[in-house]
Amino acid sequence: METEIMNFLQQYAVFPIGMICFGAGYVIKHYISKIPNKFIPLILGVLGLILNLAFNNFAFTPQIVIEGIASGLVATGGFEAVRNLKKKESK
Repeated sequence: METEIMNFLQQYAVFPIGMICFGAGYVIKHYISKIPNKFIPLILGVLGLILNLAFNNFAFTPQIVIEGIASGLVATGGFEAVRNLKKKESK
């Protein structure tokens, strides 16, 4: 299972878009309290899609859509992983 996830991430996640989404998610989480946490993955998925479309001259193909959404969702998972590591360190 773990290797399947890694293969998916290597194939579809776009690192620069993931990092931009990670930063946007951090800002939303810590500075925009009006947005509930449950909407952050949706926002980052849409942001990743828009960024990937922009990086590819707005060419709309299934692979570009999957890469954009996956990059936004990877950013969400990355943020949660960092948060959980910080919780473990503080214990």
